[in-house]
Amino acid sequence: MANLPLSPTPELSVVIPVYNEEDGLPALFDRLYPALDQLGRPYEVLFTNDGSTDKSAAILREQFQKRPDVTRVILFNGNFGQHMAIMAGFERCRGTRIVTLDADLQNPPEEIGHLMAEMDKGFDYVGTIRRQRQDTAFRRHASRAMNRLRERITHIKMTDQGCMLRAYSRDIVDAINASRDVSTYIPALAYSFSQRPTEIEVGHEERFAGESKYSLVKLIQLNFDLVTGFSRVPLQVFSLAGISISLLSIAFVIFLAVRRVLVGPEAEGLFTLFGIAFFLIGITLFGIGLLGEYVGRIYEQVRERPRYLVQAVLEKTD
Repeated sequence: MANLPLSPTPELSVVIPVYNEEDGLPALFDRLYPALDQLGRPYEVLFTNDGSTDKSAAILREQFQKRPDVTRVILFNGNFGQHMAIMAGFERCRGTRIVTLDADLQNPPEEIGHLMAEMDKGFDYVGTIRRQRQDTAFRRHASRAMNRLRERITHIKMTDQGCMLRAYSRDIVDAINASRDVSTYIPALAYSFSQRPTEIEVGHEERFAGESKYSLVKLIQLNFDLVTGFSRVPLQVFSLAGISISLLSIAFVIFLAVRRVLVGPEAEGLFTLFGIAFFLIGITLFGIGLLGEYVGRIYEQVRERPRYLVQAVLEKTD
């Protein structure tokens, strides 16, 4: 099929964050562009190089030179994270429908057509669920547990929050761009703005090359950020727990005072008191850490620093 020219308002924009993906980018190009050409819709592809330390930027530049009609490349001057890379694409994309896709080929580009078909039905947000996930058992079970906990706390329904292959309407992307949160979890924010969301199953393949950029620590940090960014339930739960523990502590002190009067002084319960004291100290430290998460978000917000810095943008100009 002939290449479709880049129009001022293409129907489809595909936003792809890239960080140290030099080994997998050629394979991504070989599958992505034919899949988009077959859709028969005007499209553009926006790659955001998130401060890669390998040859990813050079490979993206070469691809732009090969397909300047439909390719645009945003080059960060540092590493600002996957979601900031997507935000940069959102703020510069022209499409009326926007799809996000990882560069590691775990989500096949050929699935984009299925997302477009769902949007043709009138849905403004299409989430995805990975079919037969090619991850470790520990990662799958941990992901399910975090999904259930997050849904109970935030009431945001995302069956598979780790799948980046998603489709958004122009209105939702505009609303996300208008949000000035320093820490932005895009799929959750999009779901909160959506009027007609849906989810579909998509294929999932083993990572073509390289390794995952999300370690266990980063996944925990991401979920902390998600929960504190969309709900005050943790603070409310901790407040209720603090009240309950305070009442129990008062009752226990009264019990010890009465026992001392009736039985007299005794040292046998010393270690029990230590255990109770350590438990209360642990609860207090957890609460301080939880408060710190919320205060940290306020601190990041009030500084009003730029969320990312763009070094250059490669695009065809008229």
